[in-house]
Amino acid sequence: MVAERMRVFVAEREAPLTPRVKLVPDLVWLGEPAAEVRALVGGKVAPLSRLAAQFTVPPGFCLTTHAYDLADAGGSQADMTDGAGLPDLLRRAVTAAYEQLAEMTGIEQPAVAVRSSAVDEDGADTSFAGQHDTYLNVVGADAVCEAIVRCWASARTPRALEYRRQHGLATEGARIAVLVQQLVLADVSGVIFSANPLTGRRDEVIINASWGLGESIVGGSVTPDTYVVRTGGQPDAWSIAERTLAEKRRMTVATVGGTREVDVPRLLRSQPALDDAQIVEMARLAHDLKQTMGWPVDLECAYRDDVLYLLQCRPITALGAARTAASA
Repeated sequence: MVAERMRVFVAEREAPLTPRVKLVPDLVWLGEPAAEVRALVGGKVAPLSRLAAQFTVPPGFCLTTHAYDLADAGGSQADMTDGAGLPDLLRRAVTAAYEQLAEMTGIEQPAVAVRSSAVDEDGADTSFAGQHDTYLNVVGADAVCEAIVRCWASARTPRALEYRRQHGLATEGARIAVLVQQLVLADVSGVIFSANPLTGRRDEVIINASWGLGESIVGGSVTPDTYVVRTGGQPDAWSIAERTLAEKRRMTVATVGGTREVDVPRLLRSQPALDDAQIVEMARLAHDLKQTMGWPVDLECAYRDDVLYLLQCRPITALGAARTAASA
């Protein structure tokens, strides 16, 4: 169904134009082959799309770097304050895709996360963590279009440009794709490393977990629980070597028009965010992703109604430095 929808989009665009050998798509779905092409969907989306068929990844679609180029060439990105910056062709494609996502999820107006995905993002040396904008709990096609334009604009902020300069990346011609993905209204969120980023140990999985959406962990506004899981040399011989339970005072929750941070209910603050079975399930997920991708992974995931969802997967950029420091 999704593939057929994309063929309709392509046919509608090509019909009135001079025939071309191939048209680069403006919009692709997670799980489609084109959504694994880094130059088209960026470093955040490409690995996630590759993993979508094998792991539990929320459905979503990506407005590609070709769409970004189209808007830029037409001068539409001059207005970065609302969805008016989206050309009509792209607006119609996004609206149709959002309607398709509603059918897939069975929700009339699904809440989505809208995230930027630069071509050189989430590589072996540069993560771009926090440099580009993310919008959570976006509801409605018009709001999605507005969030897409704002994600594009975030690639040109002084903060993002300075990050590029510091890492030796080009500041001109940076190309941004944007992922629109069903939002998991998480009971518990986690950030997981398939190797210990502090010591470089490859037989340890490090899990940080807390209540609610993961933005509180990523943004540093909460001290999460930390678990160290060891494999003992055997992929299925998991043992919880260490657990540090924090007083988790703040959590991010969905609210009308976005998200906000609230106080964690007092009775939950000192309670473990994960039980032992969930800790092992997260460790196994990190191990499986490492095996699939071929490199140590830094991932974000979430539990909702006891289902574990994979939200992001990228290389651990600090592992080499940790290994060097540990051997010094």
